[in-house]
Amino acid sequence: MSEKQSTFGPGRYRWVVVALLFLAMVINYIDRQMIGVLKPGYLQPEFGWSERDYANIVTWFQAAYALSYLFFGRFVDRIGAKWGLGIAFTIWTLAHISHAAARNITHFIMVRVLLGVGEGGGFPASIKAVTEWFPKKERALATGVFNAGTNIGAIVTPLLVPFIVVDLAMGWRASFVIVGVATLLWLPAWWLLYTAPRENKHVNAAELALIESDPPDAAGAKMPFMAVLRMRQTWAYALGKFLIDPVWWMFLFWLPDFLSRTRGLDLKSFGIPIVAVYLASDVGSVAGGWLSSRLLSRGRSLASARKTAMFVCALCALPIVFATKVESLWAAVAIISLATAAHQGFSANLYTLPGDVFPRSAVGTVIGIGGMLGGIGGMFFAQFVGQVLQTVGDYTPIFMVCGSVYLLALLVVHWLAPGYKPVEQPTQA
Repeated sequence: MSEKQSTFGPGRYRWVVVALLFLAMVINYIDRQMIGVLKPGYLQPEFGWSERDYANIVTWFQAAYALSYLFFGRFVDRIGAKWGLGIAFTIWTLAHISHAAARNITHFIMVRVLLGVGEGGGFPASIKAVTEWFPKKERALATGVFNAGTNIGAIVTPLLVPFIVVDLAMGWRASFVIVGVATLLWLPAWWLLYTAPRENKHVNAAELALIESDPPDAAGAKMPFMAVLRMRQTWAYALGKFLIDPVWWMFLFWLPDFLSRTRGLDLKSFGIPIVAVYLASDVGSVAGGWLSSRLLSRGRSLASARKTAMFVCALCALPIVFATKVESLWAAVAIISLATAAHQGFSANLYTLPGDVFPRSAVGTVIGIGGMLGGIGGMFFAQFVGQVLQTVGDYTPIFMVCGSVYLLALLVVHWLAPGYKPVEQPTQA
């Protein structure tokens, strides 16, 4: 490749790709979280939902998300990140706008299913893009940065929704339409700016050499789906996702309810505490990725760097069990913030496992399998949360589970992938 100058600065175009992925995750989580923000003061009173009704809406979304994650994982391995993410984004945005037409619980289930189908493609395509654009030593940091977009989306939502619904007095239905139409602007930017590194005129020779600095995959080798399923490393990732993803789902869909139920906050007043929680999550996402990348640069092995970072995050999640016991609102917010930051740091490192040990041609498939199990875990946990809140009315049992699963997930990863040994590629397609 000839030496080229980048209009975005020499050798840094890969971070433009991360910026696009970051924005996609911001939009993804705005679309995902709006129902949770609107539930306590608008949707639940208007439609008369019980806690189990709401849990069922969440469960149907997660069922669709889980199946879509698996499909899109394989799909993006075949068609690439550009088309994969573009198609997924289009589906979930149309589904988001369709919420405005919902008139009963069946309608909400239908549009949440469609939203789950689209959003199930977001992370497989994004991780695929990071694998294409970053060497292993930078992947955890790049993943942490784009994954921080999920937290920004969760920050923007409780500020944006009250502005549209209350300050502009446009109602909750209009909020879905306005947000959906506005975020469609991302799609043309993605089509114009994203290509494979070797095809991109803004990537100079030095940056391309960095991107391609890892040993290449075996020529022509692709892993059949059943071969991927047989790998212990697949299940290290997938079972880790099964254990930790439900915790994040719980915070996303029930944190506004927790603040309303236990602290008496409403749509106008729980925005700032939620912003604080997800700002801390952003710090955790980037810091978790930075920590393992830093340990790698100091000579630690890949397995040691990733697992050390995950262990630190797992310890930081433990205090969540005390969030219901403290009297101060801001003490509870601080404890929850530490837990969500820990989740994002842990997740940033877990997300790198497929790219660390699998050939690029199989990364999307592994991400899809893990996402499916994470969604299934979320379905079970949503039903557990709904049952506990309907019968006990207390978040303590829920938070006890949330605080303990990260150490268990790390033990599972260590057992199934002790040395992060790369998988052996088959010699035939």
